[in-house]
Amino acid sequence: MSGKQNLAAITITPAIGSLSAYISKINQIPLLTLEEEQDLATRFRASGDLEAAKRLVMSHLRFVSKIARGYVGYGLAVGDLIQEGNIGLMKAVKRFDPQMGVRLVSFAVHWIKAEMHEFILKNWRIVKIATTKAQRKLFFNLRKADKQLSWFSPEETKAVATHLKVTTSDVDLMEKRLCVYDESFNGYSADDDMAAALAPEEYLEDNRYNPALQAENNDWTAKRENSLQQAMSLLDQRSQDVLVQRWLVDEDEKATLHDLAAKYSVSAERIRQIEKAGMDKIKKILGDEL
Repeated sequence: MSGKQNLAAITITPAIGSLSAYISKINQIPLLTLEEEQDLATRFRASGDLEAAKRLVMSHLRFVSKIARGYVGYGLAVGDLIQEGNIGLMKAVKRFDPQMGVRLVSFAVHWIKAEMHEFILKNWRIVKIATTKAQRKLFFNLRKADKQLSWFSPEETKAVATHLKVTTSDVDLMEKRLCVYDESFNGYSADDDMAAALAPEEYLEDNRYNPALQAENNDWTAKRENSLQQAMSLLDQRSQDVLVQRWLVDEDEKATLHDLAAKYSVSAERIRQIEKAGMDKIKKILGDEL
């Protein structure tokens, strides 16, 4: 039976919740010979033959799953990694030139890993851990280092920086980022009272719509306004007017010292003194009451 017939006989149906069933199916798809691969790639590149492209992709799905298993230590679902790798494989098939003299599997590995790397960087932590080219390089290289119980020594840091062609500060920063983990909002254990008390849900409360606090704030605001009105009533009429014109009107309606000086036929300095005396008296009254 030819490779084409074998491929046609295999139907990959969605195996919901069963990654092993999917892997079993793709492992049944026969690999392509060099001649078959060259022929299919030429047909797709020359005329956009989608059936040829499909065969190129299908015959390399097992290769994607093998690469994905190499990233199981990142704590992400292997199925998701395979899915992202399949996207990279399709991109590779689209760009593959059979005249380059290399097999598709060698050409596609870059595209497959690139998609997986991007997925890992986006989903490994809540906040993206690596954004620059140097940080991305450091992330995957430092994750491979067997340094679970200790930090890099200055000599090791310098050696890593030299090898990866980055600065020692880049190495230090990435090492610190790798040692910090996302914290659960609800805490980690319902049986641990101390851990539960330190969970963010205990101290990151949204009190904007708390009825009790709203009522308390409204009462406090009303009390302040009432106290201010009572304090103002104890001032003479001119002092009240000066404070109102200087502090209790909209900014664009606020009077200047010279405006009030002209109104009361006194100097601007005298208005300033009246304003200060009135403010001092109100502060004393409010301070005694509150």
